[in-house]
Amino acid sequence: MRNEKLQIENDKGIKLQAYLELPANQKPNHYAIFAHCFTCSSSLSAVKNISRSLTNHGFGVVRFDFTGLGRSEGEFADSHFSANVGDLIAVNDFLKEHYEAPSLLVGHSLGGAAVLVAASKLNNIKAVATIGAPATVSHVKHLFSHGMDQIKDKGKVEVNIGGRPFKINEEFVSDFDKTDLPAIVKALRKPILILHSPIDTIVGIKNAEQLYHNAHHPKSFITLDQADHLLSKSRDSLYAGNLIGSWVQRYFEPQDNTMLDTEGEQLVAHLNLKEDKFTTTIQTAKHSFIADEPASIGGDDFGPSPYDFLSAGLAACTVMTLKMYAQRKQWDLQEIYTHITYSKKHSDDLMLDLEKPIRIDHLSKKLTLIGNLDEKQRQRLKEIASKCPVHKTLQSEVIIDTELVSS
Repeated sequence: MRNEKLQIENDKGIKLQAYLELPANQKPNHYAIFAHCFTCSSSLSAVKNISRSLTNHGFGVVRFDFTGLGRSEGEFADSHFSANVGDLIAVNDFLKEHYEAPSLLVGHSLGGAAVLVAASKLNNIKAVATIGAPATVSHVKHLFSHGMDQIKDKGKVEVNIGGRPFKINEEFVSDFDKTDLPAIVKALRKPILILHSPIDTIVGIKNAEQLYHNAHHPKSFITLDQADHLLSKSRDSLYAGNLIGSWVQRYFEPQDNTMLDTEGEQLVAHLNLKEDKFTTTIQTAKHSFIADEPASIGGDDFGPSPYDFLSAGLAACTVMTLKMYAQRKQWDLQEIYTHITYSKKHSDDLMLDLEKPIRIDHLSKKLTLIGNLDEKQRQRLKEIASKCPVHKTLQSEVIIDTELVSS
């Protein structure tokens, strides 16, 4: 995916830090806005994972920092709930002016409540998804209740929320009581997806029940089993993002994806070194996918590694070749599994008689053939597996020409 840094000014003149995540082909079918959780920021791993998962479903996603949080301007005391909704509307208006009106809002925790309110005010929003959202806006007041008694005397006090100090004032506290979220949800006539963990200790699962009860159809609920409130495990946030991306397709008209021009070549790979570690977008004339490295060597593990793709090419070519051969012979081959493992092995371990022993690239190919086949047929298919085009390419001398072209 590609990432663009944005600076968006809200109605109070405060500049909000934002990022626009784009699909691999850099041409979104639709746009979405992600609202982060209370006291969090757009750099939270769950926010990135969900946003990037949505790009795989054709969305351009803006993730941004609310006023006074992350890298946005302003004080945290100015980041009361009404201001959060105002920030969402400002981001919405920016997208309408400079790109395209967004059609999906996604919010996490209090950000989930904010997108529900914003969706009620924005005609261009077609669907809303919430993750771990409270059923009432005032639900979050317990997080700073230990400082509320001092506010009237001092005007502004410092409270500790989630291990971090924040300054709040009376307006910040009182604003949470101004929004009747249940009434807004009842009046909201837009598709809504509610995702919530049954073991959420910050915003209990009862909140999801109340939201679902108040909402009108079409409404959906998905349990994020075993996830914590912040979706701190990557598998939970990626799961949530993929579910939202699949769910919302029901409410949007399908579109043909306009692909990037590969300039006459078979495919193009792109890595933005300023924004990503190793995450690389790859595109052919009609298909796009992502390559990455595992976290163990500094990657984000958003996709298979380069050698995974090498092995995948060999495996795919093998099963396709066996299918065509068996069909031509009219053999009863029903299913094929090809397992590939790439590694470096020493020539001595491979029992190769070399003058100078070396480490050699090694690919292990294991076949499972399912069907009514006799032993002679199985052995012949094993031979054919070594004759697929990719197998032959990897075993032949390959010449790779590299040249620089103008950007």
